[in-house]
Amino acid sequence: MNMAAVRSSERALSVGTWLIVGGAVLYSVLTVTPLMAAHTPSAWRWTAPILPLVVDAAVVIVVRLDSVLARLGGQGGPWPVALRWMTGAMTLALNIGASALAKDPVGVAIHSVAPLLLIVTAEAGLAYRRAIAAAVKALEEEREARRQAAAKAMDEREANRQREAREQREHAAALAREQREHEARLAREEAERQDRARREEAARAEAAAAEERAERERREREREQQQAEREQLEHQAAERREKERRDRVEREREQQAREHEQAERERAALLAAGPPAERLSEDQARQVVQAAFAARLPVRSAVELTGWSNGWVQSRYTELRALTTSGPRPVLEGATS
Repeated sequence: MNMAAVRSSERALSVGTWLIVGGAVLYSVLTVTPLMAAHTPSAWRWTAPILPLVVDAAVVIVVRLDSVLARLGGQGGPWPVALRWMTGAMTLALNIGASALAKDPVGVAIHSVAPLLLIVTAEAGLAYRRAIAAAVKALEEEREARRQAAAKAMDEREANRQREAREQREHAAALAREQREHEARLAREEAERQDRARREEAARAEAAAAEERAERERREREREQQQAEREQLEHQAAERREKERRDRVEREREQQAREHEQAERERAALLAAGPPAERLSEDQARQVVQAAFAARLPVRSAVELTGWSNGWVQSRYTELRALTTSGPRPVLEGATS
């Protein structure tokens, strides 16, 4: 017998018990309701089903709580026993009441079947549940004992395995230690050999570096000397270019001064000519107007010097102002008005 079979038996007992309880309750309500209706005032006959329902509810409570206590392995004391037998006796009395009053022994026997079956089922179910609970407890104790035994055996196996593993680790550690010592000795020898090779290589490299440094210093001196010569040549060339630039600027300044002086003389000559006997040609008039504008003479003076109309001279002044604001222009213009 295993735990699954015990649980299956417990479920079968619960299902059978509740089927008997349900049938007995239904049969009791159908049997007791006419008896209660016959002994109840006509105005209150609708209350006839209440008493059998109350008694049957007590039966259901007893059966349910007995099953819970049995599963938990507890004891409810004398009161649950009294309630169980009292509800059973009340159910029996109510079911056979009508047949007993009618003095019908067959009806009494027939109507006592369901209550007696309910009473015996409740008592037997309680005994069964207590036995099942005891069996479940025994099975659980046995399973716990097996589990503890298996755990103990597993612990022993684990201890053996750990001891073997520790011995293997110690043996492997000893081998690894010997291997490390051997490798360390080989590494020291190799390090010494490499150190000698590095010292030799360093000596060769130092000699080569010294030779290269001497060569680099020589090239650096030659480059510095070449650089100094190049800078001297560039300085001399820069001095020549600066002298040429100063000479060119001086010549341009003298040329501009001569041109300005020439223009001043020409302008002075044009303005000193005075009013003409007749109107000047357009080119001459333009030159005179330009000289008058440069000398900041009024338009009336330019009109007198050219013999042209005031409107024409005013237009030329306007053009010269526009040219003055937009940039330098040639002194003479060949366009006609």
